[in-house]
Amino acid sequence: MTYMAPEIKEGKTYDGKQIDMFSVGVILFIIIQGIFPFKEAKKDEYFYNLILKGDLETYWKKVGGQNLSPEFKDLILRMFSYDGSKRPTVDEVKSHPWMSKPTDVKGIRSDLVERLSASRSEKTAASSNQEGTCRGLKGA
Repeated sequence: MTYMAPEIKEGKTYDGKQIDMFSVGVILFIIIQGIFPFKEAKKDEYFYNLILKGDLETYWKKVGGQNLSPEFKDLILRMFSYDGSKRPTVDEVKSHPWMSKPTDVKGIRSDLVERLSASRSEKTAASSNQEGTCRGLKGA
């Protein structure tokens, strides 16, 4: 449901390329942020409505996107446009400044490995604490 463009939700006639671009935007957002951008692309849905009414500061704060690049924010908001004709084409996405920004693959990989290791360490510590508690209860 979350991937559907507003025109599908409202039962309007639509252009397949435009609705696909909306869905690609949702998927891109999930890849970058790790969460859905909104529950549904409906005017009365809280998060999507923040975008529609231009309350972007609140939107980015609520979805933890304050530190996302201005280029990414521009691209994703264009992809989420309520009006399908205002969404970018594939060629426009390919030539968008966010797509041509250099990517520090080694830095990203290093950061991900570091976060994964930290997460595993936390889980191991939590598991050890639980086992210790259970053993202590058995002896009581």
